[in-house]
Amino acid sequence: MFKGQPKGLIAAALANMGERFGFYIMMAILTLFISAKFGLSETTTGYIYSAFYASIYLLALVGGVIADKTKNYKGTILFGLILMAVGYLLISIPTPTPVPSLALYLTMTCLGLLVIAFGNGLFKGNLQALVGQMYDNKEFSDKRDSGFQIFYMFINIGGFFAPWIAIGVRNWWLKVNNFDYNASLPELCHKYLADGNNMNPESLSRLQDYANAAILDKTPVTDLTAFVNSYLDVFNRGFQYAFMAAIVAMVISLVVFLLNKNKFPDPAKKAVAKDAAHKISREEVQMSAHEIKQRIYALFAVFGVVIFFWLSFHQNGYSLTYFARDYVDLSVINIDLGFTSIKGAEIFQSVNPFFVVTLTPLIMWLFSFMKSRGKETSTPMKIAIGMGIASMAYIFLMIFSFVLPGKEALGSMSEAQISAIRVTPWIMVILYFILTVAELFISPLGLSFVSKVAPPHLQGLMQGAWLAATAVGNSLLFVGGILYTSVPIWACWLVFVGATAASMLVMLSMVKWLEKVTLSSSQA
Repeated sequence: MFKGQPKGLIAAALANMGERFGFYIMMAILTLFISAKFGLSETTTGYIYSAFYASIYLLALVGGVIADKTKNYKGTILFGLILMAVGYLLISIPTPTPVPSLALYLTMTCLGLLVIAFGNGLFKGNLQALVGQMYDNKEFSDKRDSGFQIFYMFINIGGFFAPWIAIGVRNWWLKVNNFDYNASLPELCHKYLADGNNMNPESLSRLQDYANAAILDKTPVTDLTAFVNSYLDVFNRGFQYAFMAAIVAMVISLVVFLLNKNKFPDPAKKAVAKDAAHKISREEVQMSAHEIKQRIYALFAVFGVVIFFWLSFHQNGYSLTYFARDYVDLSVINIDLGFTSIKGAEIFQSVNPFFVVTLTPLIMWLFSFMKSRGKETSTPMKIAIGMGIASMAYIFLMIFSFVLPGKEALGSMSEAQISAIRVTPWIMVILYFILTVAELFISPLGLSFVSKVAPPHLQGLMQGAWLAATAVGNSLLFVGGILYTSVPIWACWLVFVGATAASMLVMLSMVKWLEKVTLSSSQA
């Protein structure tokens, strides 16, 4: 797999794996944490989640500008890692639940998320730019796509283990305090705090049943108010202890990067050497300006298309996680490790990284086989195919959602009725399998496309622009929450079917032009 790849690739991949491990610990539990910590609705949580996820990628554009202007890519990356560790520290400090002041504690959490987002902006795009520059050497140029696929696979090795750590730490702290995990309890606890015994009779009955079942020593719950306050406090402290594991991951990533710093290319030195190598004539400047425009137009055309992929794909940490919590039979997933247990809706966040790691070698082999037969499709065509596959994933979920009641109806249903409509976890596994195949056709190849087509002096900026396009898609994630709580479940997924299918058609209409620009870039 690593044969013929630049020496710095494995080091960059390992540094990124550590950072992604910490990041995905947080992302696996973030929406459920915000809802459980502050009692916010899925829709309100979605606004925070969308703003945070968008800022991560939008600030990558700022990080790209900083690196391009200072020519200090490595220093920018290091500072980004340090900032992320500080951000994780801010949100991991244990605080009481229910919070004494919603405005104060929510602001503290949002501040921590903003620091993480800025650190990520300094780190993510610039590390990708460094990887891209490893392949500017003609010795490695034909390995660019496979190199980015390997780089992307390592990201997801960290992403696979992260949810297990997050769930294990949270459930360990619950067990230490004589509690068992129940995905539905935090929402019911907050409803009880708001309405008391005036809450919906069916919901009140479910709360009492869940409370009795959640006490490990089987002591009956006679004081619901005391139970609700205690359970919420323990539940959310467990989440905050899980965030502390992300700090450890940042430190490991920082050490890996520092130890291998000299293996990475230096864009500043490369630019100076290139300028000294030859003087550009006036005609070459005019031709170069035209070519630069064509490259930028092509890049922004692709950016516009992938916005709708990220809008749909990143529902995995938002509406799809709520769907797993509310509609999937989680009782069949319970891995008892003695000191803790692995169970919870967050576990599905590890399915996508698992498939990325296991399917990447297969996809690489497929592309290599087609190339050896002279039948390999272009990168733009692969991206278009990926959009079509993403559409198929939501068609699959939509079919299984036709018989499910809307989110609003769950509040008036008994536990027996809710249990009867819960679906098998295999639906989520198959969904993420299809989405992962789509992702492997789009994300790593999109990174490769940007590094291949972007003008040399705008590498960091264009990698940042790719992430900024992702930010636009992420800024619209809250749409998933609005749909999830206000329309039939199947109609919610239909919107994402339409978004990805339309994007596929637009991409197909531009393929020939994009292939032409890509070819001219590779010959430059």
